[in-house]
Amino acid sequence: MKRKSEDDYVENCPIGGVQKIVRGKWTMVIVFFLSQGTLRFGELSRKMPQVTQANLTKELRTLEEYKIIHREIYKEVPPKVEYSLTELGVKFLPVLKSLEKWAIEYEKMSK
Repeated sequence: MKRKSEDDYVENCPIGGVQKIVRGKWTMVIVFFLSQGTLRFGELSRKMPQVTQANLTKELRTLEEYKIIHREIYKEVPPKVEYSLTELGVKFLPVLKSLEKWAIEYEKMSK
């Protein structure tokens, strides 16, 4: 019997598609910080000191691939790269805000 892949489950559940996008450990934190405005890699890195550069790069590339964030590259010396939310990323913010509200309620109720 063939094992089901992650994509098989995603096909039957819309939430699975969302999970595929936001499954990264730092994805929602990155979106939260970018909701406050455009940031350069170093600025994001300073806001998230516990995240390695490699992991931050990986998460940013994934978010860019899913069109949640936009990467703007400026042809300067030294090179300048800025990250911002796309229209899809901005549309995710109410969901993130709802999760934030739930997390606060959960924290109170689970004590």
